[in-house]
Amino acid sequence: MVSEQTFDCPYCGEPVSCVIDGSAGAQRYVEDCEVCCQPIEISCDFDLDGELERFQARRSDD
Repeated sequence: MVSEQTFDCPYCGEPVSCVIDGSAGAQRYVEDCEVCCQPIEISCDFDLDGELERFQARRSDD
């Protein structure tokens, strides 16, 4: 299942969105903020049906 996740950038606080695909399973990757270009660590886990179970966006320097 593909869905869009919207969150606030942990650096500048501006709203950012990303597309995640539940069929790919658990994911961990870095995506740059569309506004301030800082690297955001994205992690998400899915249940057996591919539904989003947990989403986290945090600073890469934490």
